Amino acid sequence: MSIILALLAALFAALTAILAKIGIENVNSNLATAVRTVVVLIMAFLMVLITKQTDALFEVSGEALFYLVLSGLTTGLSWLCFFKAIQIGDVSKVVPIDKASVVLTIILSFIVLQEPATTLVVAGGVIISVGTFVLIGRNKEKKKVRVGQSYIWLAVLSAIFASLTNILAKIGIEDVDSNVATFIRTVVIILFAWGIVFYQKTGKELKTISKQSYIFLILSGAATGLSWLCYFAALAFGKVSVVTPIDKFSVVITLVLSFIILKEKPSKNTIAGAVLITIGTALLIL
Repeated sequence: MSIILALLAALFAALTAILAKIGIENVNSNLATAVRTVVVLIMAFLMVLITKQTDALFEVSGEALFYLVLSGLTTGLSWLCFFKAIQIGDVSKVVPIDKASVVLTIILSFIVLQEPATTLVVAGGVIISVGTFVLIGRNKEKKKVRVGQSYIWLAVLSAIFASLTNILAKIGIEDVDSNVATFIRTVVIILFAWGIVFYQKTGKELKTISKQSYIFLILSGAATGLSWLCYFAALAFGKVSVVTPIDKFSVVITLVLSFIILKEKPSKNTIAGAVLITIGTALLIL
């Protein structure tokens, strides 16, 4: 069950990146993140209602709430970095770097969560790591971009915060319904995202966002909501060291969609890296 849910999470995560790339064209990335989060919050609350877990919202322990809030904050930071990165860089280049969080997540799951380091998990993680670095490759154009404006650093920060999100969420959803946990985390994220918008005073730009951008941002938010619901349900059933790498298979799906929909050009590194990540993911499923 956890593997199927993780694969569904990967599919929806891939759609999130593609739809967001289209939606944030000429839109402040932090404002776009805040708009998307509204949709995610609505979806998360609907799932709480559908599963009749509203009472459980008031039964979450202080410790679980603490970790879920921290997980929400790290998610918010990861999102801000990620969506700014895909706004100024190609999706096919940013996503592989962001998904490198799988390496750190696996390591932290062994150290912090004391999950067993089985041969297949280690082998799959190593192959996925190699595939990720092959995907990143060397880009001659990077020299033309000033360090302070490079999407590379934003994608790296996104990966670090994403790995922390996974570990904190796993601890936080122990004995907590996954839909309830998702809703609590999303509340934290929406407060964080809109706090940034008000601080930067970019809320007035809401009127300038085109209908097309709104549509794609809403669709992106819906895809994120579905991805989260599947992912955190998978975490509740399975191990972080297995679920996270499978979820990160979204990088391969994203690359394929970026070539088809966004017309980004594939390179030898991209194809080789995608093949390695696929093999690594297959080992984790076995």
